[in-house]
Amino acid sequence: MTLFAVEDLTCRHGLLTAVQGLSITLNRGEVLCIIGANGAGKTTFMRALAGVHRNTDGRILLDGTDITGLHAFERTRRGIAMSPEGRRLFYDLSVRENLLIASENARPGPWDLPRVLDTFPQLRPIIDLAAGNLSGGQRQAVAIGRALLSNPDVLLLDEVSLGLSPAAVEGVYHSLAALKAEGDIAMIVVEQDLNRALDFADTILCMAEGRTELQGAPDAFSRAQITDAYFGIHDKETAHG
Repeated sequence: MTLFAVEDLTCRHGLLTAVQGLSITLNRGEVLCIIGANGAGKTTFMRALAGVHRNTDGRILLDGTDITGLHAFERTRRGIAMSPEGRRLFYDLSVRENLLIASENARPGPWDLPRVLDTFPQLRPIIDLAAGNLSGGQRQAVAIGRALLSNPDVLLLDEVSLGLSPAAVEGVYHSLAALKAEGDIAMIVVEQDLNRALDFADTILCMAEGRTELQGAPDAFSRAQITDAYFGIHDKETAHG
């Protein structure tokens, strides 16, 4: 059975339609990377999946159960966790405290603080430092670790590499690659680095003006097709692989 499915999802900001009829399916252990220019609707889509932004049409299903009407905290309890754009840590609290906040109401499962520190070993030396004193890469690792501590089946990662140095991006993706190799958690990743997205994804979804311009396995498309889709000038007849 498909772990996670989105059917014809539409989202609006007032009179503006930000997401128009998007559909995806995701199996356990699979990685979907979402790409597209600024304003394509990527973050609105992710927020709708997490329950932060209400959709106006369509359905969201987890393990075959319709969760469209559930609030964000209820979706977390069902197994959906998000590391949002901008990290959104409590900067006055330590790394340890930021992480343990998530574990207080977590679902039963294998993720605990020691396992997060094994996955992101760069956090061990700074575990008792205030989050406000961390680098961008360290904050991103804390944000992803916090999401993992809720023991999700579906992990939403919005703008993984945004604002990070190349070394920090490499460190974060090294940990994510290990997580992917375990095959237990499905991931949906919004990524601005096209090369990184193509290397990491099992499936890519390219958005433009809220619509699906291209969707399928990365190797099903040429680089020219992907680039055209990124800017919303893709040939509709070849938009799906």
